Amino acid sequence: MAKNDKKKGMNLPNKLTILRLVISAVVLVILCIPWSSLGIEWPIYSVKTLSLDFNLEYIVVGILFAIGSLTDVLDGYLARKYNSVTDFGKVMDAIADKVLVNGVLIILASSNFIPVIVPVIVISRDIAVDSLKMVVGKTEGAVQASWHGKIKTVCMMIGIILLFIIGIPLSSFENSLYRIDLLFIYVATILSIISGYIYFDSYKDYIFSDI
Repeated sequence: MAKNDKKKGMNLPNKLTILRLVISAVVLVILCIPWSSLGIEWPIYSVKTLSLDFNLEYIVVGILFAIGSLTDVLDGYLARKYNSVTDFGKVMDAIADKVLVNGVLIILASSNFIPVIVPVIVISRDIAVDSLKMVVGKTEGAVQASWHGKIKTVCMMIGIILLFIIGIPLSSFENSLYRIDLLFIYVATILSIISGYIYFDSYKDYIFSDI
């Protein structure tokens, strides 16, 4: 029985989830390493007609982040299509998303590319919702992400990809309040609050059951 469960836990969707965790680690390492202090400079490509400078570091990270985001879409689609949804997949999918997105948000905020309030709201919401899922999961099993949360994640991923590929070369945060990349990130932040409220409203009976 345990042998069969193990095989089921490592189906293709779950392997894609593990791949996303690996990509997340690579992205965070690239962004955290102080390349200049090590005497390493990433190439910068200038587009004189547009007066834009593209740092290869952010282009590489943006592409990796996009691939990681694509695995998020694929693993969920394949799991539903082939009826191979597992508790392992439900839990690890959520963890992989948070490592990829929240880790990048912290780094972007520390570099002043986005306001600090964004990761504060998103991460606080995730901690609260994950705590609720742990309580509910004891009796109901692993709780799947709501469609509100999925839309939030998609908007955030799109915003971050655009920020790396287009937003950073355009201008600094202080002069970019109306950029499309930041618009997606702000919408995702608002949806974080909304989806968090919906989770708590849906499972409030579990919260107050022992009071």
